[in-house]
Amino acid sequence: MSTPDSAGLSMPAHYTTVEVAKLLGMAVRSIQLMVDRGELQAWKTPGGHRRISRESVERWQRVHAMAGGGGAPAVPAAAAPLPVAGHAPLASAGGGHRPRVLLIEDSVHFQNLVRLLVQQQFPQVELHIANDGITGLALYGQIQPDILIVDILLPDLDGATLITTLRSRPPFARSKLVVITSLDVHQRDPYAFALDGVTVIHKPRLVHELPDALRACLLEEHA
Repeated sequence: MSTPDSAGLSMPAHYTTVEVAKLLGMAVRSIQLMVDRGELQAWKTPGGHRRISRESVERWQRVHAMAGGGGAPAVPAAAAPLPVAGHAPLASAGGGHRPRVLLIEDSVHFQNLVRLLVQQQFPQVELHIANDGITGLALYGQIQPDILIVDILLPDLDGATLITTLRSRPPFARSKLVVITSLDVHQRDPYAFALDGVTVIHKPRLVHELPDALRACLLEEHA
């Protein structure tokens, strides 16, 4: 079944999970979690295949666009690259290398948003990106980042379990941690065991809050 759009073209009334993942630039697992949380309306066909209503997808896009979390990234223009508290381009306290930031995030949209923020405001930072928890865990061991930015809801290995796993490893003690999430405060309760004392940024506030969080981490690293 399809419905006409404003131009008279036929639009599907529902999508498959894979189609929604492509539309929103996310992993299929993330879409499944959004359905489970009630953010998207879905049902199953007699054959057991999930179908997601187009209306709920469009509503999600509108809400996140207004919040700065969808559509074109709402990144404020920077007059000039911002040095951290007047420092020259920072090297790691261990000496030599540029500060390394590892982002573990499955949404292409938020990957691009963080990349733009880092390029504009922290050009001295070396940014690495992993699309899922397993890859992120392996990449962490390879690059030993100074700062880890991790989403809670990740495919394969959720962010809270990933954080707990890394905390058992001695090298993690030198990394600064920032968590980003689309979950509101009450929805984070199942993951509270990993979030105590951690900077947590709600994704609709990411553009406004992440630069200050990164700046604080870099200052602490080089205090």
